[in-house]
This record gives sequence, structure tokens and C-alpha cells, in this order.
Amino acid sequence: MQHPKFDRYRLLIKKLAERKNRVIIENDHVPVAYKPKNLSLADKELIKLTAGRIRMAREKNKSVILAFGAHTIKNGLSPVLQKLIKNGWVTHLATNGAGIIHDWEFAYQGKSSEDVRENVRKGEFGIWEETGFFINLALIVGAYEDMGYGESVGKMISREGLHIPEPSSLKEEINSSIDSNPDHAASAIDLLGVISKNKLRPGFMSIPHKYKQYSIQSYAYEMKVPFTAHPMFGHDIIYTHPINHGAAVGRTALNDFLSFISSVCNLDHGVYMSLGSAVMSPMIFEKSLSMAQNIEIQHDSHIDNHFMIVVDLAKNEWDWRKNGEPPADNPSYYLRYCKTFHRMGGEMHYLSADNKDFLAELCHTLHGINPT
Repeated sequence: MQHPKFDRYRLLIKKLAERKNRVIIENDHVPVAYKPKNLSLADKELIKLTAGRIRMAREKNKSVILAFGAHTIKNGLSPVLQKLIKNGWVTHLATNGAGIIHDWEFAYQGKSSEDVRENVRKGEFGIWEETGFFINLALIVGAYEDMGYGESVGKMISREGLHIPEPSSLKEEINSSIDSNPDHAASAIDLLGVISKNKLRPGFMSIPHKYKQYSIQSYAYEMKVPFTAHPMFGHDIIYTHPINHGAAVGRTALNDFLSFISSVCNLDHGVYMSLGSAVMSPMIFEKSLSMAQNIEIQHDSHIDNHFMIVVDLAKNEWDWRKNGEPPADNPSYYLRYCKTFHRMGGEMHYLSADNKDFLAELCHTLHGINPT
């Protein structure tokens, strides 16, 4: 029995310019010189320890991975992240689907963050033309080009547009690769269908991004630093738009997951930082580390010397170094998600801090900056 499916073409989709936004990136971004406000001496010592381990990791050409939730982007931390990338301190960034969306909206219109409660009540939440159309189209084109999720959107922002192939050339590719490379043929078929259904003109589609200097995924794309996205179906507002294509999301997200695993394979004597991500970060990390260990064990080796720091707003009530894992019946949400990281081996620390304070202090420590 086939269950009924919702028809997204029935939706009344409004222009993004009609939406009220709570964050204006020109006013609300965090400059590199931002002075942290709520760090204790112990907090600063832990950040200093983290900076030292990052230096050691980079001296050995090991991975320094920063995984974060959408609030890191929504809080305007792109300038700080760009500084860390520029000087080689961070080798891989990873976020969820919402982080990609906020970064794109900042680059495109200079503002983001709608009122969820009000707009759900009005039947408008997430149902916006430009966000849904352009991000989904970037993923469909990116899947055809065998790119990752974050890379596809970063390229669109950086180049301020997308290249739409000629339908005739796509048909030729499909016919020539259907046997030798069926995955590519399938992505070409998907793109051909989208071009036809939406009557897209072949050639370069100009999509100006007036505020792209605030985009971390565009900057990472230009610096050739992996910026991967790890979305979940139905979690993000781009799924409301009828151009949304599940196969393209799957292909680009899978490419990003495999890229993330490659960085984890280089994590022995490296650093993993998880910032405000209680679901995405621990979930992808545990699978990735298991896969990386699988390969290492086949070569009589093991990843044991990684340094991890988990940063979140929840207060720290447990000494991991002295007490190990908390009991199973402990009700603390933050302890449950930290427990996942604790089981990953290596050296783990937890820091209760605002992401602005942590990243700014880390950046200052690594670069010898003394904000006034």
C-alpha cells in the first residue's frame, strides 16, 4: 500500500525579503578582537591547554577538527573561524544543515534567524523562496559535480552563481556513462529533470551574494579546507521547497561524511573540538572513529592519542579525569552526551562556556592577541 504524500507545490511560498530577521550580520558579527566576558581562570587554562595541543597537532601535520551546531554561525563567529583557517590552526570544519542555511542567508541578504513560534503559527516558518530554491539547486548541481554538501553551497557563494549545463550535453553524458558510471548518470538525470521542470536556462546563473565576506563556507571553499555538512532529512527549512531533491541531499551529504572520516583517520595526536552540538557531532564522530580504527587495526596500529574538548553552555558537574563515566541513571543531559565522547578514548575535557567566549579566547591564545 502506498501512503499519501504531501504535495509541496500547493504551498504559498513567500520571498525571503518579506521575512523579519533577528540577526543582522553587519551589526552582530563577532570580530577577532572580541573580548571574552565570562571565562574563569580555570577556563582560560583549559583553553590554553587546547591551544598547545593544536600547535603540537599542526607541527605533526595532524587533523584539527572543529564540529559545531548552528548557533556558532548564527552568533556571527565567521570572522573568528576565518582567522583560524587562514593561519592553518583548523583543518576541518563540520556543522549541521541549519549551520549551512544561516551562513548562506548571511552571505545572500546579510540577515538570518526568523521567529519560529510566530511563523509556525502563521504557516510561514521556513517556507521562503530564495533559501529553498538556491540551496537545493546548489546541492543538485553539486551532486552532479560529485561534490560535498558544504562544498556545493560554498562554491555557489564564492562564485556568486551556478553553472547550469546544456540539456543536450547532459543527455550525452547519461548515455555514455549509464553502464560505466551509473551513479554519475543518475545525478545527471536528476539535474536534467530539475532543469526541465523549472525551465532553467543553460549557462551561468548569476546569484549575487552581497555579504559573502561573512560566509565561512565560502572562505573554506576558497582556502581548500573541508567544510562538511551533516544534515538529517526533514530537519531543515530547505525541505519545504518543492525543488528539494532527496537524492541530491543524500549524495552530497554522503560525500561529506566520507570526507569527515578521512580527517578522523589522521586524528592520532590530533585535536577534536565539539562546540554546542549534542546530537550531530557525537553521532558522526563515533561512527567515523570506529571506521578509522578498523583500518588502523588492520595495520597493527590504533588511534589513542587524540585530544578532545567538548564545549557547551550546560554546567560541568562531573570530574571525568577522576571519576570516569557517570552512572547510567544520572539524569543530566549534558553528561549523557559527553559520555559518548568519553567512550571514544583519548584525552577528553569538558568546558561550560559560550561559543563566542571559547572561540575568541582560543583564537587570541593561538595568535598572541591581547584584546583591550
